[in-house]
Amino acid sequence: MKKIRAGIIGLGEVAQIIHLPVLETLKDKYEISALCDISQNLLNIMGEKYQVKQLYTDSHDLIKQKDLDAVFILNSDAYHAECAVRAAKNGKSVFMEKPMCLSCTEADEIIKARDESGVEVMVGYMRRFAPAFLKAVEEVKKIEKINYVRIRDIIGQNSFFIENTSSVYRFNDFPEEIIKKRIDRTYKTINEAIGDVPERLIHTYMMLCGLSSHDISALREIAGIPNRVAAAYQRKESFFLNVIFEYDSFYAFLETGIDNLMRFDAHIEIYGNDKSVKVQYNTPYIRHLPVTVSIQKMVDNAYSETVILPSYKDPFTAEIEHFYDIVVNGVKLKTPPEDAKADLVIFKMIIEALSKNM
Repeated sequence: MKKIRAGIIGLGEVAQIIHLPVLETLKDKYEISALCDISQNLLNIMGEKYQVKQLYTDSHDLIKQKDLDAVFILNSDAYHAECAVRAAKNGKSVFMEKPMCLSCTEADEIIKARDESGVEVMVGYMRRFAPAFLKAVEEVKKIEKINYVRIRDIIGQNSFFIENTSSVYRFNDFPEEIIKKRIDRTYKTINEAIGDVPERLIHTYMMLCGLSSHDISALREIAGIPNRVAAAYQRKESFFLNVIFEYDSFYAFLETGIDNLMRFDAHIEIYGNDKSVKVQYNTPYIRHLPVTVSIQKMVDNAYSETVILPSYKDPFTAEIEHFYDIVVNGVKLKTPPEDAKADLVIFKMIIEALSKNM
C-alpha cells in the first residue's frame, strides 16, 4: 500500500490532540515526514515523540522539501491561504483545517493554484465525515418536504475539555512581534473580506469562520445553500448570535455562542411533515465520543424515536482516511475549496445583516 509522506505545519493543540495521533494510527497510509512550528521547543518535543527528523520553523522550508506528497496546514487561519498556495505550486496535495481562509480573494487564489498545479486541496470539515451525519443525509433525502431546520452550537470553552483529558505543550520561545504580525494580518484580511466594520463585527466574523464554519457547512450539505439571510441578531458585547436563513419553502434558524459552562450542545435538526432527523455532536477534543443520529416519526399511530450510533470512529479519522483516498485512489473529493468558499459568502451575508441592526 502506498504511503503519503506528510508534512505538518502548525503543532498547536488541534495537531497535538487530533491530527498527529490520527496520522500515527494510520501508519499503513501515512508517514509523518516533516514538522513545522514557530516554537523550536515544541518542534523538538514533537519531533522526538513522533520520531521525525525534518524540523522547520519556517513553513516555506517545509513546503520545499522535495519528497513530501502532502502538506497538512494546521497553523493560524491568517496563514492558511499563503501556505496552501505555496504547497500547491510546489506540487503537494493539501489538507487544510477549517476555515480554509478568511476571504473570497484568498479562496480564489487557492483554487487557481490548485488548478494550475493539478494537486488536490481538501478542507477539513470533520463533522460532515461523521458516520452519523452521513446517515442523517440519507434520511433527510427521504423527507418529502422540509418545514424547518434548526442549527444549535452553544458550547463551553474548549479548555474545559482539553485540560481534563489531554496534555498539550505550549511555549512562547519566539518574538512577540510574530503574534502582533498575525493579529495585524488577520484584521487586514477580514477588513478586505467584509469592509470597514466595527471591531465587534470583526470578532463575530472570526467566530463564524471558527465555530460556525462547522454549522454552515453541515447546513449546506444537508439542506442546500440558503437564498438569503432573512435576519441576524447579536447583542452588543455578546458572544451569542442568532441568524434566520431563508430557503424556497422553509427557514433555518442558527443559534450559537460560547459561554463558561462545561458542556457541548451542538446539533442540526431537520423537520418534515411526518419525520424529523437530528444529528447530535460531542466535543471533538475528546476522541471517539459518540456522534448520534435520531429519527422521530409515527409508527402504527404511535410516536417513535430511534437513536442510531453508526460507529465509534471519530470524524477526524474518517476525514483523513478520505484525504488518503482522494490522493491515492482518485475518489471524488467531498470538501474542495469551492465548497469552503460558499461559507465565506454566507458569513459576509450575516455580517451585512447584523450591520443593519446596529
